[in-house]
Amino acid sequence: MKHVVDDRPTWDEYFMEIADVVAKRSNCVSRKVGAVITVDNQIVSTGYNGAPKGLHHCVDAGGCLRKLNKIESGTRQEVCRAAHAEQNAIISAAVKGVSIKGGTIYTNTYPCSICTRMIINAEIKKIVYDSDYSDPLAKEMLDESGIKVLRLKRK
Repeated sequence: MKHVVDDRPTWDEYFMEIADVVAKRSNCVSRKVGAVITVDNQIVSTGYNGAPKGLHHCVDAGGCLRKLNKIESGTRQEVCRAAHAEQNAIISAAVKGVSIKGGTIYTNTYPCSICTRMIINAEIKKIVYDSDYSDPLAKEMLDESGIKVLRLKRK
């Protein structure tokens, strides 16, 4: 007999909530972002935005380079000490030797163009995100890539 539970979250809701928890580990002073990569509804990797392993966080290194230099959001992503959540999740899978091909990435912010290139080359097939991020090149590349992109509307 199959039981139906009405208040149970969908897979997308479930993994997005986990991405929110992962974001709490971020040490970024501007935006806390978390990412979860799944394959066949199993978590294989997570990541959050922050300084590379063993390096000083922005707060300890004199402050946010982007804010100090008045760099507009969505531009010049290379001017930052931090790696993005999506990048860290992809790198973590690579370090562990775990394939993410055909997987889904859940991130609470639409990926930038740098993360988009990594997602495309990692052969991830679906992106689920919450908040928008202004990066026209990322949108253009994702439209061209055929990757399914879903904005999860939440309460």
